[in-house]
Amino acid sequence: MNALYPPLAPAAAHALDLGAGQRLCVEECGAPAGVPVVFLHGGPGSGCRPEHRRYFDPGYYRILLVDQRGSGRSTPAGGTADNATRDLVADLERVRAALGIERWLLFGGSWGATLALVYAQTHPAAVLGLVLRGTFLARARDLNWFFGPDGVARLLPGPWRDFQEGVPPAARADLIAGYHAAVHGGDPDAAATAAPAWSAWADQVSSWGRAAAPATGAAAGPVLSKVRIETHYARYGYFLEDNEILRRAGRLPAVPLTIVHGRRDLVCPLEGAWALHQAVPGSRLMVVEETGHLIAESGMIDALVGETDRLRSVFG
Repeated sequence: MNALYPPLAPAAAHALDLGAGQRLCVEECGAPAGVPVVFLHGGPGSGCRPEHRRYFDPGYYRILLVDQRGSGRSTPAGGTADNATRDLVADLERVRAALGIERWLLFGGSWGATLALVYAQTHPAAVLGLVLRGTFLARARDLNWFFGPDGVARLLPGPWRDFQEGVPPAARADLIAGYHAAVHGGDPDAAATAAPAWSAWADQVSSWGRAAAPATGAAAGPVLSKVRIETHYARYGYFLEDNEILRRAGRLPAVPLTIVHGRRDLVCPLEGAWALHQAVPGSRLMVVEETGHLIAESGMIDALVGETDRLRSVFG
Protein backbone atom coordinates (compact mmCIF):
# COMPACT_ATOMS: atom_id res chain seq x y z
CA MET A 1 0.00 0.00 0.00
CA ASN A 2 1.28 3.45 -0.89
CA ALA A 3 2.07 5.82 1.97
CA LEU A 4 2.61 9.55 2.10
CA TYR A 5 6.05 10.78 1.16
CA PRO A 6 8.19 11.88 4.13
CA PRO A 7 7.60 15.33 5.63
CA LEU A 8 9.35 18.13 3.77
CA ALA A 9 9.84 21.80 4.42
CA PRO A 10 8.72 24.49 1.98
CA ALA A 11 11.45 25.83 -0.26
CA ALA A 12 9.74 29.19 -0.75
CA ALA A 13 6.66 31.10 0.30
CA HIS A 14 5.04 33.90 -1.67
CA ALA A 15 2.46 36.50 -0.73
CA LEU A 16 0.71 37.82 -3.83
CA ASP A 17 -0.94 41.20 -3.50
CA LEU A 18 -4.44 40.96 -4.97
CA GLY A 19 -5.36 44.57 -4.20
CA ALA A 20 -8.13 45.86 -1.91
CA GLY A 21 -6.15 44.63 1.10
CA GLN A 22 -6.10 40.97 0.02
CA ARG A 23 -2.99 38.81 -0.06
CA LEU A 24 -2.70 35.27 -1.35
CA CYS A 25 -0.36 32.81 0.34
CA VAL A 26 1.46 30.40 -2.00
CA GLU A 27 3.99 27.82 -0.87
CA GLU A 28 6.29 25.70 -3.01
CA CYS A 29 8.47 22.72 -2.31
CA GLY A 30 9.91 19.69 -4.04
CA ALA A 31 11.89 19.83 -7.28
CA PRO A 32 12.35 23.44 -8.49
CA ALA A 33 12.58 22.29 -12.12
CA GLY A 34 10.05 19.47 -11.74
CA VAL A 35 6.58 19.03 -13.20
CA PRO A 36 4.38 21.66 -11.53
CA VAL A 37 1.40 20.43 -9.51
CA VAL A 38 -0.98 22.72 -7.63
CA PHE A 39 -2.88 21.47 -4.60
CA LEU A 40 -6.42 22.92 -4.45
CA HIS A 41 -7.93 22.59 -0.99
CA GLY A 42 -11.57 22.10 -0.14
CA GLY A 43 -14.13 23.91 1.93
CA PRO A 44 -14.21 26.46 0.40
CA GLY A 45 -12.17 28.02 3.17
CA SER A 46 -10.25 25.06 4.57
CA GLY A 47 -6.72 26.14 3.65
CA CYS A 48 -3.66 23.96 3.07
CA ARG A 49 -1.82 21.87 5.67
CA PRO A 50 1.78 20.56 5.81
CA GLU A 51 0.68 17.00 5.06
CA HIS A 52 -0.72 18.14 1.72
CA ARG A 53 2.86 18.42 0.44
CA ARG A 54 3.29 14.68 0.88
CA TYR A 55 1.03 13.28 -1.86
CA PHE A 56 3.69 13.91 -4.50
CA ASP A 57 7.20 12.65 -5.20
CA PRO A 58 9.33 15.66 -4.16
CA GLY A 59 12.11 14.55 -6.48
CA TYR A 60 9.81 14.77 -9.49
CA TYR A 61 7.15 17.39 -8.80
CA ARG A 62 7.35 21.12 -8.18
CA ILE A 63 4.65 21.19 -5.49
CA LEU A 64 2.54 24.33 -5.07
CA LEU A 65 0.08 24.85 -2.24
CA VAL A 66 -2.31 27.80 -2.63
CA ASP A 67 -4.44 29.10 0.23
CA GLN A 68 -7.49 30.47 -1.58
CA ARG A 69 -8.85 33.94 -0.81
CA GLY A 70 -9.63 34.36 2.88
CA SER A 71 -8.45 30.80 3.64
CA GLY A 72 -5.53 29.39 5.59
CA ARG A 73 -2.72 31.94 5.68
CA SER A 74 -4.22 34.20 3.01
CA THR A 75 -5.59 37.45 4.35
CA PRO A 76 -7.94 38.82 5.49
CA ALA A 77 -9.02 35.58 7.16
CA GLY A 78 -12.62 34.78 6.36
CA GLY A 79 -12.90 37.70 3.95
CA THR A 80 -15.74 37.38 1.45
CA ALA A 81 -15.44 40.67 -0.44
CA ASP A 82 -14.46 40.03 -4.08
CA ASN A 83 -14.43 36.34 -3.26
CA ALA A 84 -16.24 34.23 -5.85
CA THR A 85 -15.35 31.24 -7.99
CA ARG A 86 -14.18 33.34 -10.94
CA ASP A 87 -11.95 35.34 -8.58
CA LEU A 88 -10.27 32.12 -7.44
CA VAL A 89 -9.78 31.03 -11.06
CA ALA A 90 -8.19 34.41 -11.84
CA ASP A 91 -5.97 34.07 -8.78
CA LEU A 92 -4.62 30.76 -10.05
CA GLU A 93 -3.70 32.46 -13.31
CA ARG A 94 -1.87 35.13 -11.30
CA VAL A 95 0.06 32.43 -9.48
CA ARG A 96 0.91 30.61 -12.72
CA ALA A 97 2.17 33.82 -14.34
CA ALA A 98 4.09 34.98 -11.27
CA LEU A 99 5.93 31.68 -10.97
CA GLY A 100 6.64 31.27 -14.67
CA ILE A 101 4.64 28.07 -15.12
CA GLU A 102 3.46 27.10 -18.59
CA ARG A 103 1.25 24.13 -17.71
CA TRP A 104 0.51 22.38 -14.43
CA LEU A 105 -1.22 19.35 -12.98
CA LEU A 106 -4.34 20.21 -10.97
CA PHE A 107 -4.85 18.15 -7.81
CA GLY A 108 -8.09 19.01 -6.02
CA GLY A 109 -10.46 17.42 -3.54
CA SER A 110 -14.12 18.15 -2.79
CA TRP A 111 -14.51 21.90 -3.44
CA GLY A 112 -10.92 21.81 -4.74
CA ALA A 113 -12.11 19.40 -7.44
CA THR A 114 -14.87 21.87 -8.34
CA LEU A 115 -12.34 24.67 -8.66
CA ALA A 116 -9.99 22.49 -10.70
CA LEU A 117 -12.76 21.67 -13.17
CA VAL A 118 -13.88 25.30 -13.55
CA TYR A 119 -10.27 26.41 -14.00
CA ALA A 120 -9.62 23.69 -16.59
CA GLN A 121 -12.75 24.70 -18.51
CA THR A 122 -11.65 28.34 -18.44
CA HIS A 123 -7.92 27.88 -19.16
CA PRO A 124 -7.58 24.50 -20.89
CA ALA A 125 -4.23 25.30 -22.49
CA ALA A 126 -2.66 25.73 -19.04
CA VAL A 127 -3.61 22.25 -17.82
CA LEU A 128 -1.30 19.25 -17.93
CA GLY A 129 -3.75 16.89 -16.21
CA LEU A 130 -6.26 16.60 -13.36
CA VAL A 131 -6.44 14.36 -10.30
CA LEU A 132 -9.75 14.84 -8.51
CA ARG A 133 -10.80 13.42 -5.13
CA GLY A 134 -14.32 13.30 -3.72
CA THR A 135 -15.60 15.33 -6.65
CA PHE A 136 -18.21 17.98 -5.80
CA LEU A 137 -20.19 19.28 -8.79
CA ALA A 138 -21.98 22.10 -6.90
CA ARG A 139 -25.39 21.22 -8.34
CA ALA A 140 -28.65 22.04 -6.56
CA ARG A 141 -29.08 18.32 -5.89
CA ASP A 142 -25.68 18.22 -4.16
CA LEU A 143 -26.67 21.04 -1.80
CA ASN A 144 -30.04 19.43 -1.15
CA TRP A 145 -28.30 16.18 -0.25
CA PHE A 146 -26.04 17.85 2.31
CA PHE A 147 -28.33 20.60 3.67
CA GLY A 148 -31.84 19.25 3.14
CA PRO A 149 -34.02 16.96 5.28
CA ASP A 150 -34.29 14.23 2.63
CA GLY A 151 -30.58 13.73 2.00
CA VAL A 152 -27.81 12.56 4.28
CA ALA A 153 -29.88 13.86 7.22
CA ARG A 154 -31.86 10.62 7.03
CA LEU A 155 -28.70 8.67 7.87
CA LEU A 156 -27.67 10.97 10.75
CA PRO A 157 -30.86 12.10 12.50
CA GLY A 158 -29.16 13.07 15.78
CA PRO A 159 -26.45 15.27 14.25
CA TRP A 160 -29.06 16.70 11.87
CA ARG A 161 -31.17 17.78 14.84
CA ASP A 162 -28.11 19.44 16.39
CA PHE A 163 -27.36 21.16 13.09
CA GLN A 164 -30.87 22.59 12.90
CA GLU A 165 -30.58 23.90 16.44
CA GLY A 166 -27.54 26.01 15.53
CA VAL A 167 -29.88 28.72 14.23
CA PRO A 168 -33.22 30.05 15.57
CA PRO A 169 -36.41 28.12 14.69
CA ALA A 170 -37.53 30.81 12.23
CA ALA A 171 -34.31 30.31 10.21
CA ARG A 172 -34.55 26.53 9.87
CA ALA A 173 -36.69 26.36 6.73
CA ASP A 174 -33.60 27.32 4.70
CA LEU A 175 -30.54 26.31 6.70
CA ILE A 176 -28.02 27.72 4.24
CA ALA A 177 -29.65 31.15 4.37
CA GLY A 178 -30.11 30.88 8.13
CA TYR A 179 -26.50 30.06 8.81
CA HIS A 180 -25.31 32.68 6.37
CA ALA A 181 -27.32 35.31 8.23
CA ALA A 182 -25.98 34.10 11.57
CA VAL A 183 -22.29 34.29 10.70
CA HIS A 184 -22.47 37.39 8.50
CA GLY A 185 -25.11 39.38 10.34
CA GLY A 186 -22.95 41.19 12.86
CA ASP A 187 -24.28 39.48 16.01
CA PRO A 188 -21.23 37.88 17.69
CA ASP A 189 -23.35 35.63 19.91
CA ALA A 190 -25.27 34.23 16.93
CA ALA A 191 -22.02 33.66 15.05
CA ALA A 192 -20.41 31.97 18.06
CA THR A 193 -23.31 29.49 18.19
CA ALA A 194 -23.71 28.92 14.47
CA ALA A 195 -20.09 28.48 13.33
CA PRO A 196 -19.21 25.45 15.50
CA ALA A 197 -22.61 23.88 14.78
CA TRP A 198 -22.07 24.17 11.02
CA SER A 199 -18.54 22.79 11.38
CA ALA A 200 -19.71 19.90 13.58
CA TRP A 201 -22.31 18.86 11.00
CA ALA A 202 -19.68 18.84 8.26
CA ASP A 203 -17.36 16.80 10.48
CA GLN A 204 -20.09 14.28 11.30
CA VAL A 205 -20.94 13.70 7.65
CA SER A 206 -17.35 13.54 6.44
CA SER A 207 -16.35 11.12 9.23
CA TRP A 208 -19.35 8.80 8.72
CA GLY A 209 -21.08 10.08 11.86
CA ARG A 210 -18.32 9.50 14.39
CA ALA A 211 -18.39 12.02 17.25
CA ALA A 212 -17.02 15.45 16.35
CA ALA A 213 -16.40 17.96 19.12
CA PRO A 214 -17.42 21.59 18.53
CA ALA A 215 -14.62 24.12 18.18
CA THR A 216 -14.02 26.28 21.22
CA GLY A 217 -11.30 28.53 22.60
CA ALA A 218 -8.33 29.10 20.32
CA ALA A 219 -9.94 27.17 17.45
CA ALA A 220 -13.11 29.27 17.42
CA GLY A 221 -11.59 32.12 15.35
CA PRO A 222 -10.33 29.93 12.51
CA VAL A 223 -13.60 27.98 12.52
CA LEU A 224 -15.64 31.18 12.15
CA SER A 225 -13.40 32.34 9.30
CA LYS A 226 -13.84 29.03 7.49
CA VAL A 227 -17.60 28.94 8.04
CA ARG A 228 -17.96 32.51 6.80
CA ILE A 229 -16.46 31.46 3.47
CA GLU A 230 -18.35 28.16 3.29
CA THR A 231 -21.72 29.82 3.91
CA HIS A 232 -20.87 32.61 1.47
CA TYR A 233 -20.27 30.13 -1.33
CA ALA A 234 -23.19 27.86 -0.43
CA ARG A 235 -25.60 30.81 -0.15
CA TYR A 236 -24.81 31.86 -3.73
CA GLY A 237 -24.72 28.40 -5.30
CA TYR A 238 -20.92 28.47 -5.50
CA PHE A 239 -21.30 31.23 -8.09
CA LEU A 240 -22.10 28.66 -10.76
CA GLU A 241 -25.16 27.93 -12.84
CA ASP A 242 -26.88 24.72 -11.88
CA ASN A 243 -25.12 21.73 -13.46
CA GLU A 244 -22.70 24.12 -15.17
CA ILE A 245 -19.68 21.84 -14.84
CA LEU A 246 -21.29 18.85 -16.55
CA ARG A 247 -22.94 20.98 -19.23
CA ARG A 248 -19.54 22.42 -20.11
CA ALA A 249 -17.62 19.16 -19.85
CA GLY A 250 -16.73 19.46 -23.52
CA ARG A 251 -14.55 22.45 -22.68
CA LEU A 252 -12.17 20.32 -20.64
CA PRO A 253 -8.79 19.75 -22.30
CA ALA A 254 -7.83 16.38 -23.72
CA VAL A 255 -5.41 15.57 -20.90
CA PRO A 256 -5.24 12.78 -18.30
CA LEU A 257 -8.23 13.12 -15.95
CA THR A 258 -8.39 10.81 -12.94
CA ILE A 259 -11.42 10.78 -10.65
CA VAL A 260 -10.72 9.11 -7.29
CA HIS A 261 -13.77 8.56 -5.10
CA GLY A 262 -14.53 6.70 -1.88
CA ARG A 263 -17.50 4.37 -2.17
CA ARG A 264 -18.60 5.39 1.33
CA ASP A 265 -18.36 9.12 0.69
CA LEU A 266 -21.40 10.68 2.38
CA VAL A 267 -20.41 14.29 1.62
CA CYS A 268 -20.26 13.82 -2.15
CA PRO A 269 -22.02 10.60 -3.16
CA LEU A 270 -20.39 8.49 -5.84
CA GLU A 271 -23.11 9.43 -8.38
CA GLY A 272 -21.38 12.79 -9.00
CA ALA A 273 -18.05 11.18 -9.81
CA TRP A 274 -19.80 8.67 -12.05
CA ALA A 275 -21.66 11.46 -13.88
CA LEU A 276 -18.40 13.30 -14.53
CA HIS A 277 -16.73 10.11 -15.71
CA GLN A 278 -19.58 9.50 -18.17
CA ALA A 279 -19.37 13.10 -19.41
CA VAL A 280 -15.63 12.95 -20.13
CA PRO A 281 -14.62 10.15 -22.53
CA GLY A 282 -11.22 8.74 -21.65
CA SER A 283 -11.39 9.80 -18.01
CA ARG A 284 -10.21 7.32 -15.39
CA LEU A 285 -12.52 6.52 -12.45
CA MET A 286 -11.02 4.86 -9.38
CA VAL A 287 -13.56 3.81 -6.75
CA VAL A 288 -11.86 3.19 -3.42
CA GLU A 289 -13.68 0.57 -1.37
CA GLU A 290 -14.21 1.00 2.40
CA THR A 291 -13.25 4.67 2.08
CA GLY A 292 -15.20 7.88 2.58
CA HIS A 293 -14.59 11.55 1.82
CA LEU A 294 -11.47 12.40 3.79
CA ILE A 295 -8.11 12.71 2.08
CA ALA A 296 -6.23 11.24 5.05
CA GLU A 297 -7.97 7.85 5.02
CA SER A 298 -5.47 5.08 4.30
CA GLY A 299 -7.28 3.83 1.21
CA MET A 300 -7.46 7.33 -0.21
CA ILE A 301 -3.77 7.98 0.48
CA ASP A 302 -2.90 4.73 -1.28
CA ALA A 303 -4.95 5.65 -4.36
CA LEU A 304 -3.86 9.27 -4.63
CA VAL A 305 -0.14 8.67 -4.11
CA GLY A 306 -0.33 5.75 -6.49
CA GLU A 307 -1.93 7.95 -9.12
CA THR A 308 0.53 10.84 -8.82
CA ASP A 309 3.32 8.25 -9.06
CA ARG A 310 1.72 6.67 -12.14
CA LEU A 311 1.51 10.02 -13.88
CA ARG A 312 5.28 10.37 -13.76
CA SER A 313 5.49 7.85 -16.61
CA VAL A 314 2.74 9.69 -18.48
CA PHE A 315 4.41 13.10 -18.27
CA GLY A 316 7.91 11.74 -18.83
